[in-house]
Formats: sequence, structure tokens, C-alpha cells
Amino acid sequence: MGIKELVGKLNRRVMPQLEKGLKAIPPINRRIEAQYDEMMAGLDSSLKPYRGEFETYERLPVNGRSHQEILDEMATFKKLEQARWQDGFVSGAVYHGDNEHINFLNQVYTLHSQSNPLHADVWPSTSKFEAEIVSMTAHMLGAGQTRPGYAVDEEICGTMSSGGTESILLAMKTYRDWARDKKGIKNPEMLVPVTAHAAFDKAAQYFNIKMVRIPIDHNFRADWTAVRDLITPNTIVIVGSAPCYPHGVIDPIEEMSTLALKHGIGFHTDACLGGFVLPWAKKLGYAVPPFDFRLPGVTSMSADTHKYGYAAKGTSVVLYRGMELRRYQYFTVTDWPGGLYFSPSFAGSRPGALSAACWAAMVSLGEDGYLAATQKILETSAKIREGIASISGLRLLGHSLIVHAFTADEFDIYRVMDFMSKRHWGLNGLHKPSCVHFCVTYIHTQPGVAERFIEDLQEAVDYVKAHPDEAGELAPVYGLAATIPMRGVVSDILKRYIDKIYEV
Repeated sequence: MGIKELVGKLNRRVMPQLEKGLKAIPPINRRIEAQYDEMMAGLDSSLKPYRGEFETYERLPVNGRSHQEILDEMATFKKLEQARWQDGFVSGAVYHGDNEHINFLNQVYTLHSQSNPLHADVWPSTSKFEAEIVSMTAHMLGAGQTRPGYAVDEEICGTMSSGGTESILLAMKTYRDWARDKKGIKNPEMLVPVTAHAAFDKAAQYFNIKMVRIPIDHNFRADWTAVRDLITPNTIVIVGSAPCYPHGVIDPIEEMSTLALKHGIGFHTDACLGGFVLPWAKKLGYAVPPFDFRLPGVTSMSADTHKYGYAAKGTSVVLYRGMELRRYQYFTVTDWPGGLYFSPSFAGSRPGALSAACWAAMVSLGEDGYLAATQKILETSAKIREGIASISGLRLLGHSLIVHAFTADEFDIYRVMDFMSKRHWGLNGLHKPSCVHFCVTYIHTQPGVAERFIEDLQEAVDYVKAHPDEAGELAPVYGLAATIPMRGVVSDILKRYIDKIYEV
């Protein structure tokens, strides 16, 4: 009997209380551990494909290798890994991919490879880049355009971070400290849609903020009518996504931020995914609901420059309505023997070259570049969405401009994902409900990519229908994770997956 069968009949409500006790029973624990080992062993081929093919280093080599030898090996890795994403087989992950653009950013990075924003006096150019990145992003997202008649701060400011997760963590930490200082809240709560990014769960855990879940409606949007009943004196911030990662839908930001404004609560729009798409989509005439600082209740936003901003990986922007709020993000130490210490984000030293490359990407593209790229993406995205809708047996979830989540009612959707993996496609498996999604980026606008995706997806569905009893490779794992009530077991699997990544 497998893990799923072992606990499938147990009541979900009592699982958190029973789980620790069950795992403490030796026979059950041995059975679970054996299946863990079996699952992890099956990942060797995908996570450790270079074992036995290249030199492995558990310790420093006695004699260092030559530069050219190392560069040749690095070039081999690049060649082995590049084809899949360069040909558009990966959902999301690579958001531009054009060789000329990549080479340009690499040149910029090389010029600034030694720069460090921690030492602003040594590299003032990095400060220039970061200040302008924040300002350009703020103006793209409604700075100075709040609807008249509201006495709210019009100065939109912010900082850079290493990515969307850090931007979200910084914003939640900021609200915690702001609420503690201004309102005396010692037991903070944040209202977050169930579809919001997992980084909010991480923030809740890291900063001891109670997570209160906002349910979603039949369109997978946050149910804003439920928010009114969830607000308490301890609520410090309400969150909405534009769009959410799983289904690509935009939450009712206007309605929720209005409630936040009425109650004197912060409101954060997570536009990590859509921040550099939605403004241009709106200019192109697409239906985009209000989501940014044009709404007076929006007090902070996150937007990833390294996604549809087309910068190199490792940069994002977090924005605030007013410098007073932003200052709660900062870290300062005034009595350290090492001198005065301060930093705007979690990191101390940071790679200034990434900021330089981000600035170069934004300035080189300009508004016309972003508009042109967005138009190509949305046209390709519509073609893919129509293709998915035309395949009998598949059902689209929600409505999105760039992310297309779909499921199946009569067969295992994860087996479809399995088949697509064999055709080199990298789709994202999702839960609650069980589905997969495909995030369309600029690299998918290459001729033939959309058509190839739909053709392979049709073949995948046909195969799964014709072979209903076939187990598949990843499908059992995803099915287990989606249905097993012992969420701690799923967490253990994920932790062992990370352990596997760090195996030499």
C-alpha cells in the first residue's frame, strides 16, 4: 500500500494533529521513508545528468584548472541546456531570449562586474541606475496619477530587490513594522487570496504575521465581498495579484484597495508577473482593470524587472506610496564597532552589474520597445489560448492575457503534462484544482512555436485518452501531492528534493 492509499481515508481535519504521531510509528515511518527514497532515486536522471560525464569536485582541486579549460566546459553546459528554452519549450522562465538582447546585457554586466551598491561612494553609477529604474517603473505604474479628490501621498518611491520573492518579503516586513509603530499592533494579520504567490506564506513564516486567506470566486479571482468580514483591528495589509501566478487572472484590486483605504489599512498589489505587461496591454487597447497607483487605496506594489521587463535574472522593484512608509523597509545600525551600517533591502553587498544590466534593458527598449514586445506576446498568447480551447477534453480556468491554466474532467491532466515533457515542453503543474499552465513570453513569439505547442498538446490528449491505465512518470507524484491530506508528507518530499539538488 502506498502513501496515498495509506492515509487517503483519514479525515483531513484531523491530519495536522495525527500526522506527527503517525510518522512516529516505526512501521509507518519506514514505509514512508522507503517511498521517499524511491521517489528521490527517480530524480537522478533529471537533476544530476552530468554525473560521470564531467569532473566532480567534493573538495578544492590540488592544482587549479586553466581558464580556457573551464570556459570550454562552461560552453558545453550552455550548449546542452540552451536548446530547450531557446526554442520556446519552457513555460515562463525565459522572458525575452533574443541573442542580440542577451549579448548586449552580458556586455553591460562585464563592464560593471565589480560594482557593489553597498558602497555608493565608490560606485555612484549604480545608485544612478537603481534610482532611475525605480522612478521609471513607478511612472509606468501610475505615479502621480491618483484619481483626484483623495488626500493621499502622490510621491511613489521604492527600492530594488533580488526578485519578486524579496520584493514581497520586504513589503510585508514594512507593513509589520509600520503597524507596530503607528498602531501598536503586536499580533499582525494580512489578508491574502488563496491564489497569491507562495512568497506571502514565506513572509508570514519569517515575520510572524498571521495569514488570513481570502477565498476566490468561480473565476478564480479573490472574493472581495468576503474581505469585509475578514478585516480585524490586527489587519495590517490586504493583498491582490495582477495577475496571480496559477491562473493568470487579475484580482478585484479596485474594490479591495477601496476597502483598505476606508479602514486605514495598507494594500499591496503583487504585479511581479504583470507589472511590465499590463500597462502596455492597456495602451494597446486590451481590457485591463485598474490595478496600480492610480487607485488611491494602493499603497505598495511589486513588479519584476527580470520577467517582462527583460532584464537579467536577479532584479525586481518594490514601490511605496510615500517615503515615510518606505523607511520602515530600511535596516540601520548606529552603534556597531564596525561603523554606521545601513541597507535598503535584506542583502548587504549586492551585484551592481545586475542593476546596470536592468537599467540598460529598460532604456534600450523604451516605451516603443515594450509596446511592440507586448503586442507580439498577446497575439501569440491569444492563438495559444484558442488552440487549448479547441481541444476536446481540456477546460480553461479563468481568463488571462498571458497565463493559460487548463484541466481535464475525464482524464488525469498530469499525464498530459507527462506526455508534453517527453516532447521537451516544460509546463507547470498546479494544485487546487489539479491543472497545468503555460506562461507565454516573448520567446514564444518565434514562428511556429504556438502551432507546435497546440499540435503536441492535441497529441498528448489523444494519447492519454487512448491509454487510460498507463501510470506515467511524474503524474503519480503530482497526483499524490494534490490529494494526500498529510501536507507534512508533501513538505518532506519537497525538502528531500532540495537535498537532492545539493548532492554532489
